[in-house]
Amino acid sequence: MKKYNNKKDINQDSRRSFIKKATIGTAGIALFSAKSYANIIGSNDRLNVGAIGFNGQGAGLIRSYDHIKNAMVTHICDVDSRVLDKMKTELTGKGKKPKAYVDFREMLEAKNLDAVVIATPDHMHAPIGIMAAAAGKHVYVEKPCSHNPYEGELFVQAAEKYKVKVQMGNQQRSFDLSIQAIKDIKNGLIGTPYMAKAWYSNTRGSIGKGTKPAEVPSWLNWDLYQGCAQRDEFRSNLVHYNWHWFQNYGTGEINNNGAHEIDICRWALGVDFPVKVTSSGGRLHFNDDWEFYDTQIASYEFEENKMISWEGRSCNGLTHYNRGRGATIHGTEGTILLDRASYIHYDLKGKVVKEMKKGEAARTNVLVGNNDKQGSPHMANFVDAIRGEKTLNSPISEGHKSVLLCHLGNIAQATGDTLKINPKNGHILDNDKANRFWKRAYEKGWEPKI
Repeated sequence: MKKYNNKKDINQDSRRSFIKKATIGTAGIALFSAKSYANIIGSNDRLNVGAIGFNGQGAGLIRSYDHIKNAMVTHICDVDSRVLDKMKTELTGKGKKPKAYVDFREMLEAKNLDAVVIATPDHMHAPIGIMAAAAGKHVYVEKPCSHNPYEGELFVQAAEKYKVKVQMGNQQRSFDLSIQAIKDIKNGLIGTPYMAKAWYSNTRGSIGKGTKPAEVPSWLNWDLYQGCAQRDEFRSNLVHYNWHWFQNYGTGEINNNGAHEIDICRWALGVDFPVKVTSSGGRLHFNDDWEFYDTQIASYEFEENKMISWEGRSCNGLTHYNRGRGATIHGTEGTILLDRASYIHYDLKGKVVKEMKKGEAARTNVLVGNNDKQGSPHMANFVDAIRGEKTLNSPISEGHKSVLLCHLGNIAQATGDTLKINPKNGHILDNDKANRFWKRAYEKGWEPKI
């Protein structure tokens, strides 16, 4: 098996590797034909799944496969040797023998791999997903599906070109309460919906000022961790969660948590791309290494007089409607409040007309299904779609639209400008300063291409 030890090895491997070769940049990922094993899975055939990243959402996601018939996690990958060994031991204890990898590119060479689950830091979601699609693998990618608008569009194109199923992990799209609420809205329960508000609040502490450079832990492959990101010195306050707040790897709170509720709002209003985006806020609560915004109010205006607002407070946990996160959809005849455990219908005067609850456990189960005998319904939908039995509840074409709203919110905040947007494709109009954020700078040899 080919070992990738450095950038020289990466470039050399671009000239040899997979059976049917195609190159993505100079990173050199050799690719199977899109007419792969993954595209001919039958209902009675076992689906072999590879999972990448376990220091968070990934560990819970793959446990859903304990509850999905004829599907098994057969390949696992992580740049942290500790968690990789732990996951291999856990799966082996369940009677499975997963093949373990540090380098995801080696895993993508496996002929018997049908699909991948990606739960890495944000900056590698699209690059890995695009390579996997080109290798003929179906893809389940955690939100956000991209680190920037450019690679989000590329991801959509890759799914279409290679004819694979790509589902984004905005799990509420597969939750029964959400589906019922959206159905009721479409059927006119609150009249014409015109405004939606999404919010998230928490009491995150300071991440401090980390030592840089710091010694790279022996258990971490720092080069592969950085992947497509431009090379930087390791810092002591980055791994494993605080990468969310650094621009080289993360996308801020609006994409970390706001993406879920903003997606619900966009779904409920039936809108795609906005015509105008504004944002205000900043890193207001602490003075530390956090590079994004702990306080942000982003506003989106759409055609047909519809709008969405998002309020994020990462470090002040005061709630709305006694909920730390959720969404309200306002219409000409009433309002719907929707979160992960409840759905409430109000009339125009604020009187409760109908209320449906799922209980506290649903808040976790809607995401990963850890305590749900049925597993994650979103993951089950992904598998059913691969088998041709259902359609994806959140295909990458839809996931990209919601994530793009979050990116545009960050761009508006970074520039301080009101962004004018082309409602046909979401592109920023007449603003060179803002368009510099459309695409990131990639490490040489790692720029995603299809």
